[in-house]
Amino acid sequence: MQVISTNIAKPTTIIFDGETVITGIYKTPTNQPIYLGKETVKGDEVSDRENHGGEFKACYLFSENHYAYWKNLYPNLDWNWGMFGENLTVKDLDETKIHIGDIYKLGSALVQITQPREPCYKFGVKFGTQRVLKQFVKHGCPGTYVRILEEGFVKTGDHFQLIEKAKNSLTTAQFHKLLFSENRNQDHLKLAINIDALPQYKRDKLSEYIK
Repeated sequence: MQVISTNIAKPTTIIFDGETVITGIYKTPTNQPIYLGKETVKGDEVSDRENHGGEFKACYLFSENHYAYWKNLYPNLDWNWGMFGENLTVKDLDETKIHIGDIYKLGSALVQITQPREPCYKFGVKFGTQRVLKQFVKHGCPGTYVRILEEGFVKTGDHFQLIEKAKNSLTTAQFHKLLFSENRNQDHLKLAINIDALPQYKRDKLSEYIK
């Protein structure tokens, strides 16, 4: 996996259901390295601190490989890297191969895979329709957030070096399916609630589905 774009956002005001909201989803490429901090990417707008940023969502990654699919669905949008609100656009990021808890050296930072993206209405506003939320979930390629174990700089061209493979874990794709499937895999649920790389509130919620 290789970083092909580093992206940050300035505060952008949108209107949804008559309410004015500030968002950081409108990320654009920067030609400078970005600094991955423990809670957020330095210089990046994180308006909704309840659902973005923090230890388990410090930085969001999305795969370059999925852009063609979405460009075909929404050809009239103004396409650029960072379109999905990702801080890092990554070549060959495959949600079926990365596992929650995997640890990578990236630039001068050390990062850990945590959880997939769950799209909200702001994503729908950016794409011009709230239908995109269901399309995003159905496509099953949500990218991933990472936890920053060691802060550091990341630049375009940096490669991911696997330092430690998670044990007794799930792929990002498997966990994404747990979040949105009506018939949740019980074995996967039992694994998920014991994964330390997931926030406790998420594990507690999943435990409610265990039969």
